[in-house]
Amino acid sequence: MNDVAVAIVGGGPSGLTAAAALAPHVHGDVLVLERESQTGGIPRHSDHSGYGIRDLHRFISGPAYARRLTESAVAAGATLETEAMVTGWSGERAMEVTSPRGIRTVTAGAVVLATGARERPRPARLIPGDRPKGVYTTGQLQNLVHLHHAQVGNRAVIVGAELVSWSAVLTLREAGCTTVAMVSGYPRAEAYAAFRAVGRRLLNGPVMTCSRLVGIHGKHRVQSVTIEDIGTGRRREIHCDTVVFTGDWIPDHELARTAGLQMDHLTRGPVVDTALRTSRPGVFAVGNLVHPVDTADAAAIDGRHVAADVKAWLRRGDELTPSATGAAISVEAPFRWVTPQLLSPDGAVPARGDLLLWTDEYRRLPKLRAVQDGRVIGTKRTPWPAAPGRIYRAPWSLVAGADPKGGTVTLALV
Repeated sequence: MNDVAVAIVGGGPSGLTAAAALAPHVHGDVLVLERESQTGGIPRHSDHSGYGIRDLHRFISGPAYARRLTESAVAAGATLETEAMVTGWSGERAMEVTSPRGIRTVTAGAVVLATGARERPRPARLIPGDRPKGVYTTGQLQNLVHLHHAQVGNRAVIVGAELVSWSAVLTLREAGCTTVAMVSGYPRAEAYAAFRAVGRRLLNGPVMTCSRLVGIHGKHRVQSVTIEDIGTGRRREIHCDTVVFTGDWIPDHELARTAGLQMDHLTRGPVVDTALRTSRPGVFAVGNLVHPVDTADAAAIDGRHVAADVKAWLRRGDELTPSATGAAISVEAPFRWVTPQLLSPDGAVPARGDLLLWTDEYRRLPKLRAVQDGRVIGTKRTPWPAAPGRIYRAPWSLVAGADPKGGTVTLALV
């Protein structure tokens, strides 16, 4: 058994940034537990530019970003332990850790869960057909290509048209594999227009919107797929040897669930307030565990944001109440979910002053309305669109007039 001031579970952007922000300012050790052999998270094997814009004010590659965050955490004095899997809880803030060095219990004054999110693989999407080789998620693809320099195929179909989908196009291109089609269930590709414009030049086939993959065929290796038009039911077969499932994110929430934290059935991550406190005192949750999924730099900003309240907890933990005491925030369709889901009783504002939402419909100039106890407490129109497949940010001023002890605050599109 060993005692630390703060234990951070997950060595991705949010966990490393939290460690760098906390280590110089707390009494005791800040320990980052990472199950992989290296820290850095998904950017470590996402070998293209576009990382670090919001948090580092740089435009660098994923591996360079991962190295920089790792170096910052080490320089701040944090301890980074790799190949360390948290396998369970043995107390309020005591965790069982398994690694090549053995099994031990780590107790902490505060715990920050930064376990991130993952894409749903084919079995979770219930895609019928054969079970040949050549079917990947983006993470598996990038790991194979960028870390193991493996060959993947010659002709690929990508399922999804989110930002990560275009990242898959770049990875396939580096591996010498042509993308012959991209399939999206929405009326338009979900990624930002700038990425779509550049990405289309890398495709050797169509972006098939309002469509879905309904079959994979092949005995040993993928040979073709069947695509169905959602509106007409018309089907088309495309010959390919590789299929990449992108997006459709789910948090890595197993540790949060086994802790008995209050969970949000919409995000499938833990419920948090604006200070990123969970329902268990002294346990915080950050990054894509709570908003599946935002960009790496936005997740890193969560790590920076949580540091102030972790330090406050360590100073006067018994005086702080669990986040469940704040008024709830909910959404109406076409919004799917919102985070944070609770107002802080002490009036804390979320990271970057934003509410994060996910929508299933495109709105070019959305106008939002917030209602609490039958009263409209705010309306806002944003000059940026609300679009499926990516985080929509609403200004905190929309709900700034809410009563933290009042009823549920409901957000809707007017």
